[in-house]
Amino acid sequence: MMLYPRVSLYALMLAAAGIPLYIHLPRFASLNLGIGLGTVGAILLLIRLVDLVQDPLIGWAIDRWPRAQTTFAITAALGLATGFPLLFSLSAGPQVEARVIAILVLLFSSYSLGMILLYARSATLAATPAPRDVMTMAAYREGGMLAGVVVASIVPTLFVAMGAGAQGYPAFGLFLGALALVCAAISLPIWQRHPVPGHPLSLAGLARSGAMRLLVLALVNSLPVAITSTLFLFFVEDRLQLPGKAGPLLILFFLSAGLSLPLWTGLSHRAGPKATLLIAMPLAILGFVGAAFLAPGNLVGFALVCIASGAALGADMVILPAMFSVALNRAGLEPSLAFGIWSFAGKLGLALAAFLVLPLLERNGFTPGALNSAQALTSLNISYAVIPCILKLGAIALVLALPSEGRST
Repeated sequence: MMLYPRVSLYALMLAAAGIPLYIHLPRFASLNLGIGLGTVGAILLLIRLVDLVQDPLIGWAIDRWPRAQTTFAITAALGLATGFPLLFSLSAGPQVEARVIAILVLLFSSYSLGMILLYARSATLAATPAPRDVMTMAAYREGGMLAGVVVASIVPTLFVAMGAGAQGYPAFGLFLGALALVCAAISLPIWQRHPVPGHPLSLAGLARSGAMRLLVLALVNSLPVAITSTLFLFFVEDRLQLPGKAGPLLILFFLSAGLSLPLWTGLSHRAGPKATLLIAMPLAILGFVGAAFLAPGNLVGFALVCIASGAALGADMVILPAMFSVALNRAGLEPSLAFGIWSFAGKLGLALAAFLVLPLLERNGFTPGALNSAQALTSLNISYAVIPCILKLGAIALVLALPSEGRST
């Protein structure tokens, strides 16, 4: 149990790195670097093609050299500490796209290494590999993740308020670099535990364990959140016309997710993970539907949407990875390569979201920060609120198809 706060801290570091990559990057690239939204979507898809190869390789390497956990953990932190100051100090100019791609490969590779290591070691970091202990450890991990998200959401606004230039992004990059070094140093003891051994991973083993079903579910379920994450700033500032409110609303969204973690963890202990997901997922749909009908300027209405959808996200974050880890543990499979595939599935969802919706918005005439036509704003509304609702219904259908509790999880 004493290691759990350190697990939370390493998770905080990774989540604080993830928010700029998935939420701030499209707007930073568009406004500060002059890169079109369609190009941003294509760049993110290109990075995902790198992940297609490297994420499973990272998982394989972690399984192959289990005694190198500390080295892997430090390498991930150093990559983040180097990449973010470089990224957010960029300015518009010749070949800026190539420089962005090079830095993003470093950042996404480091982020992948840290995330796969942290999630693959779920059974090792838990008090015991038993499902209840894995779920409890997952709650600490995801609590750290959400704390990191809140930190990353607050800091840019604080830097701007303190007079930082370029929308606060250069100062934000330096802050993220320092945060990575500090969190990695304090959390070093968690990597001293001996990894729980397992059998080599195979497709047949994934299928028999029930983990393959969960991989498909993770991919489909990642799409709604990926779309809303990519478009969040645009929806708040351009569709709802609430300038300056995106930061506080993001914080409210992730605070709701964080505060919901004990609820979902306790409910999962009593009713089971599958039943808990079937309670939480319709809450996300209510949030999507509510957002679609909001009038411009409706701050209170969108705050309620953030509370509902944030709470639903909390269930996804704590339950799905824990179900996957428990399935692997029960089958005696090595987890790192499996979580490399899991990591790629989640990031593929984010890339597909950016690749599909950003060019669609561009074709319909949407321009961030400009006076947009009714058609452009309708396209943004459909992309942010309607499409995720349909995708979430597909995820619910996959949850319903899971075997009953005790056989798959």
